[in-house]
Amino acid sequence: MQTFANWEDVPLFDSEVAEATFWAENRPGVRLMETAVAGSAEASESVTITLRIDPRMLARIKRIARMRFLNYQSMIKQWLSERMEQELK
Repeated sequence: MQTFANWEDVPLFDSEVAEATFWAENRPGVRLMETAVAGSAEASESVTITLRIDPRMLARIKRIARMRFLNYQSMIKQWLSERMEQELK
C-alpha cells in the first residue's frame, strides 16, 4: 500500500474501475488526513461530550479507523457530519 502526501497526487479518473484500483493501492498519508480534519472550522470550536459506547462496537470503530489511517474520534465526527447532511436533505 502506497501513501501520498498531497491531494494533487490523486489523478482524474476516466472510469470507476480506475478509481477503485487507485484507492485499493493508495492511501492518503497520516499528516494529510490530520490537516484535513484539523483544518475544519468545527474543530476549532469543539465541545467535549461523554458518550457511552459498547466496548465491542468501539473496538470495531477503532479497527476501521486504523485501516483508513484516521483517528477514531475524528472518523466518528466525520460520520456524524455526513449523517446530519443526509438528514437535512
